[in-house]
Amino acid sequence: MDKDKIASYGNTLYDCLRNRKTIAPITEQESDVTIENAYHISLQLLQRRLDDGEKIIGKKIGVTSKAVQNMLNVHQPDFGYLTDRMVYDNGAEMPISSELIQPKAEGEIAFILKHDLAGPGVTNAEVLRATECVMPCFEIVDSRIRDWKIKIQDTIADNASCGLFLLGDRAVNPRNVDLVTCGMVHEKNGEIIATGAGAAASGSPVNCVAWLANTLGAFGIKLQAGEVILSGSLVPLHGIVPGDSMNLSIGGIGKASVRFT
Repeated sequence: MDKDKIASYGNTLYDCLRNRKTIAPITEQESDVTIENAYHISLQLLQRRLDDGEKIIGKKIGVTSKAVQNMLNVHQPDFGYLTDRMVYDNGAEMPISSELIQPKAEGEIAFILKHDLAGPGVTNAEVLRATECVMPCFEIVDSRIRDWKIKIQDTIADNASCGLFLLGDRAVNPRNVDLVTCGMVHEKNGEIIATGAGAAASGSPVNCVAWLANTLGAFGIKLQAGEVILSGSLVPLHGIVPGDSMNLSIGGIGKASVRFT
């Protein structure tokens, strides 16, 4: 795919983001689009957001759990960029009706870094040493691809289907919690809709952060001190509409709550 076409798709996705529109899957429009092409499209989308005044505050890892992989029929992880326009505080009202198109919510563990991580060769032990704290988190994913009919190239191009995210009520030392066995309870409108554990995210959310550091390291990109890293969902995705509320709790870490407007 040539540079002009890559730029065109990135600009189209930016227009969809700002105007709450969708497009047909890129993989249907371009049968030969590669994962590398998709990441270049995502960088064009990101650049448009930065030109609009947003600032990068972190990165997200997507499609890490089997439940989400099976739901989306995408069977490998991807990553996207987080900006300051995406983040909300615990208990906030999140304006999905004016910001998103076809949102779905998932519960995650967020890592806040105190040191840079530069792959390749980053180990789980190095991830833990570089982490200031972990926090409970809601990620609200969204897709500019019509009806969520995505392949891996589609979600990568669309900044890993990033929407918004919310950080919970506590920040804890990652060495003080078992990030593999810690359990999550996810509630919607007062009813439990899912349970999960840290192991749902590729065996451990630490594995996910190491994967991201090593994947980006191959392109000369590092995870930076101060960044928020969303490590992947521990429960299946759930559709949301304005008026819904959600709560989650993660054993040993804390809780998060959000109301959608």
